[in-house]
Amino acid sequence: MGDKAEATPYLHIIHVTKTFGELVALNDVSLDIYEGEFVCLLGPSGCGKTTLLRIIAGLEQQNSGEIHQGGKDISRLPPRKRDFGIVFQSYALFPNLTAYQNVAYGLENRRLAKQKIAARVQELLDLIGLPDVGHKYPSQLSGGQQQRIALARALATSPGLLLLDEPLSALDARVRVSLRLEIKHLQHRLGVTTVFVTHDQEEALVMADRIVVMNQGYIEQIGTPREVYTAPRSIFVMNFVGGANFLEGRLRRSPSGTPTVTLRGGVRLTVSPTESPDGDNVVVGVRLEDARIDVEGKENRLRGRVDSARFVGGFVNYGVTLDNGATLVSKALTAYVKEPHQVGDDVTVAFAAENTRVFPYPRRGLLREIEAI
Repeated sequence: MGDKAEATPYLHIIHVTKTFGELVALNDVSLDIYEGEFVCLLGPSGCGKTTLLRIIAGLEQQNSGEIHQGGKDISRLPPRKRDFGIVFQSYALFPNLTAYQNVAYGLENRRLAKQKIAARVQELLDLIGLPDVGHKYPSQLSGGQQQRIALARALATSPGLLLLDEPLSALDARVRVSLRLEIKHLQHRLGVTTVFVTHDQEEALVMADRIVVMNQGYIEQIGTPREVYTAPRSIFVMNFVGGANFLEGRLRRSPSGTPTVTLRGGVRLTVSPTESPDGDNVVVGVRLEDARIDVEGKENRLRGRVDSARFVGGFVNYGVTLDNGATLVSKALTAYVKEPHQVGDDVTVAFAAENTRVFPYPRRGLLREIEAI
């Protein structure tokens, strides 16, 4: 991919707005994607991610804004004149054609010689690990196999851009985990620029070079998986990508300049550096795994009582009501929980100042809204 500061974007999305009646699906969205990148559009249902993908493909027309691909303005071109392959959630294979014929479909439309088509189809079937299924019909294939065939069909014409619209969401969990790694390895091997739409944060974290977090038609944050997870720029991003506890309070700085937040009941937290001014109401975010029960050596120690304990395989999630009435969730690795806490146990929840994120207090109601995601 090279140095993005100097590179020319392969896909250049400029101030794109899309409305459906009074609904604003995309609001002045701009995004640069570079050649060979794997970019995930991540967000909840209705955030605009699929609409943006369809506009890139020409399947929807933006109200305003431009799309450039490889230096060419494709903003008003029909889909057939754009250079992309696409894979949908529903596979969208032709049921009356064999796997071979499905993969060959785009090549036959280009009137290539039969010998070249046969060689290309077999190359792709080998590439996706299904060399011997060419004679089978979609109904004779598993869901994972069908999606591999759909992927091979999308790649058959060697497109400059691969668009994937939640291609794994219809598959069972085990196949989904396996196929996400296969797709990422295949993309890396081919070097094809890829835009992947998903609402699954784990998928985005595992697969993406960069994640574009979307919410209500806007881009909330763009960054690497590590950047988005460890340095979220908004309450929405921190909550949607990984989940977090949020505590409301008032910001003050000590004489030495150390930022602190006073919660309800006079509880004071030492927090990470913030640009918010003294006296402002703020929200402190703490990742679930950073809120540890009964550990030493942390600046912030809050007393409370266990309300719930949920075993979820590799983790135990403890719901704790603090003495000041606020609630927290502590996510503990099962392997390290030697004496599981019980509902009703008095505990201390501790976390380090460096593991907090401080956000300006949001518009009214936002905290309740994100809890419903």
